[in-house]
Amino acid sequence: MKFVDEITISVGGGRGGNGCVSFLREKFRPKGGPDGGNGGKGGDVILKASKNIQTLADFEHRRRFEAENGRNGEGSARNGKAGKTLVLPVPCGTIVYDASDGEGLADLVEEGDTFIAALGGRGGRGNRVFASSLRRVPRFSEKGGQGENRTLRLELRLIADIGLIGLPNAGKSSILSAVSNAAPKIADYPFTTLSPNLGVMFTDLDAIVLADIPGLIEGASRNRGLGLSFLRHIERTRMLLHVLDLSCGDPDAIMNDWKIVRAEIEQYDTGLGERPCVAVGNKIDLCDATGELTSALAARFAQIGMDFASVSALTGENIDALTSRIIEFSREHPRPRGEIRMFADSRVLGIDDLPQGRTMRQIAIIPLPDGSFRIIHPKLEQAAERYDLSQDENIARFTKLLRKHRVEELLEAAGAAAGTTVSIGNMDFDFYPDDFQDGSPDNKPAENAE
Repeated sequence: MKFVDEITISVGGGRGGNGCVSFLREKFRPKGGPDGGNGGKGGDVILKASKNIQTLADFEHRRRFEAENGRNGEGSARNGKAGKTLVLPVPCGTIVYDASDGEGLADLVEEGDTFIAALGGRGGRGNRVFASSLRRVPRFSEKGGQGENRTLRLELRLIADIGLIGLPNAGKSSILSAVSNAAPKIADYPFTTLSPNLGVMFTDLDAIVLADIPGLIEGASRNRGLGLSFLRHIERTRMLLHVLDLSCGDPDAIMNDWKIVRAEIEQYDTGLGERPCVAVGNKIDLCDATGELTSALAARFAQIGMDFASVSALTGENIDALTSRIIEFSREHPRPRGEIRMFADSRVLGIDDLPQGRTMRQIAIIPLPDGSFRIIHPKLEQAAERYDLSQDENIARFTKLLRKHRVEELLEAAGAAAGTTVSIGNMDFDFYPDDFQDGSPDNKPAENAE
């Protein structure tokens, strides 16, 4: 399967079902009262971490995901059915960002971690909910709320215990194949590995996951070559195996190769420089048989406080000793259980020139370039969305709400003349001051999707 570690998708919660206007009419109860049911809630879209997938490739050919809408309410006090929740499985290690502003929303680390990507809309209330001792025959209901819509950027950072790093053609894939059950592509030329490979080493206590990170080059921390695309995959590892090619036989050149990769990972993340690391010299079958080279390298790495191991992935020499060292480290440093790191979910209003000092409870009248006006206020926007303005009583309710918040005075103070188009949420209407005085506007607001 193609390895995809970054993708952008859009998600939408289901719309809530509309409430119903109905009155009970039975043989012996000809005036049984209002019995319109509520609409069902729209379904949510949920991202859920799963160990069964290792890549985001499933999202490559489909980028839009919507949950099911809620059903409308019906007569006889029958509420509508809620829309089904849409669960999207993602690999463990997936980080969720808001694509519009880059804000971090969730880090799905462990199997079963979930994040509600888009909430479904609330169901509209039926007319039986509005019945009271003062309003015995309500002839209006509410529409269902629109589901939440978001554009998300998903970024995968592999969950592995051991990370194999090194320059291209150092033999990382060969070592991964030798110590685990992985079967990566192996050839004698640079950049054979173009995407991370995962292998599993089974022990009597646990399964150890190893990741072969594609070869790094000088400047990788500045995104040269495959750079940042793969450096992030070593962030979650507990130990690094720095694989070095010993075939040249020159200890100075080999140490220089080590310094290049070491400098790149430290420039990318200083914390990676403190991660437990073992230098692994590969291809000893191509060196001199005296062992002078490996002895000299072991002494140099000992001076900087790092362990050194020499192996041949081709012949299997010393592979068992390296495997034992990996298992011993894993037992001494058990894998910590990750936690979901939820970040603050700020809402961007989308209008940059709001008057200074206004709070979200105050009404903002925004003049637009075409001469119209937009009203910003949470309660009025919610009412414009939920009130079914094809019903006369809802028009009266909405007009009363506008009059309560003194919208007419604010519009006139902002320079709105009779006939000016005014927008509230996704609803547009023409402003006529007299309409707000008698509560029965001749020009009924008409909803238009913007």
